[in-house]
Amino acid sequence: MIVRARTVVTMDGPPIENGALAVSGNRIVDVGRFDDIKTRHAGTTVDLGEQVLLPGLINAHCHLDYTCLRGKIPPQKSFTDWIRVINAEKSKLSPKEDLASISEGFAEAKRFGTTAIANWTAFPKLISQVQSPIRTCWFAELIDIRAPERANELVDSAIESLGRGGPWGLAPHALFTASKDLFRRCEEIAQQEHILLTTHLAESREEMEMFREASGPLYKFIKSIGRPMNDCGKKTPLELFLDLIGSGGSPNRPRAIEVNRPYLSWIVAHLNELTEKDFDLLERSNSKFHIVHCPRSHNYFRHSPFAFDRLRSFGFNICLGTDSLASTETLSLFDEMRAFQKNFPGVSPEELLQMATVNSARALRCENALGQIRPGFGADLIAVPCSTSTDIFEQILAFDAPVSWTMVNGNM
Repeated sequence: MIVRARTVVTMDGPPIENGALAVSGNRIVDVGRFDDIKTRHAGTTVDLGEQVLLPGLINAHCHLDYTCLRGKIPPQKSFTDWIRVINAEKSKLSPKEDLASISEGFAEAKRFGTTAIANWTAFPKLISQVQSPIRTCWFAELIDIRAPERANELVDSAIESLGRGGPWGLAPHALFTASKDLFRRCEEIAQQEHILLTTHLAESREEMEMFREASGPLYKFIKSIGRPMNDCGKKTPLELFLDLIGSGGSPNRPRAIEVNRPYLSWIVAHLNELTEKDFDLLERSNSKFHIVHCPRSHNYFRHSPFAFDRLRSFGFNICLGTDSLASTETLSLFDEMRAFQKNFPGVSPEELLQMATVNSARALRCENALGQIRPGFGADLIAVPCSTSTDIFEQILAFDAPVSWTMVNGNM
């Protein structure tokens, strides 16, 4: 098959006017000007007309479990209040409703141009019943706050379900809900199975207050549940995390394994609350985890400004996610890119698109298969209208409707 468009944005070089690509099976085999591609390849031609063809978008952090909660949780006075409300809402849902919520979320994400997604689920046993219309890396959301002695059992149970659903990873929820043993077990499995790991980190002021000051609403709430609080009042969330994953001489791992070892493949969601000491640690770090920023969820919670410029200057791979519909309005990465641009107007539209394609592919270890239009890459593509009146990347960012043409894994 040959797919032709007015402009092809490959994210691997300048846009190609009157461009085309050849697809064989589920792979891109050639990219270039339409006349050249037509000369080199036979097959059916799909002419997309006055549209720009670009790589499908990749959502690096999402909770499709909560699609059914759209608009049900107004902004709360505190992050802790929001946790209480969402816990109450989740407790009302049946497995059938959870399944419908996930399926509805997948459909919406695809409708707005997402062709691959990193999706957290609290219900890994439901994965075998889900027919995902897009590429999915499933992450089991793991919380052992009420039963830390069952950390190994919790992880092993999740793995049994995850293995049936394609690419997968483990997601100890956050430092305040997942025990050290849970983080340790997840890292052991990651080393054995070469899987991805992700967690929420330094998301709110209340998390910072809990760990650094041993006070505040989150501290009181978590303590009331029965969590041991002996790790509070000493270090920031980032310092504790770095200790857990070994950079601070963690007892979880021999020094020999730490030498020149990246932080496995940790994908850190949020990272909003950082001190100057934290920035010093990050700047000096030889290894980098991936960071996912969710601009509209960030605005919903009124978190501290995201330190994009500093984190980027330190060499961190920063990508975009939508988070869940419990804290945002749509599952559109176009909306996320525009929200990011409002907060960081100096960032070019091209770099923003890179954060939703190339950077996210790198975070998911798919940088040699997704996020660009290149020979040998997966045929994950979307098309949006374009004209010659303005910069092509500005036009892509301005697009705010459902995507009219999508190809996922070579299928339209």
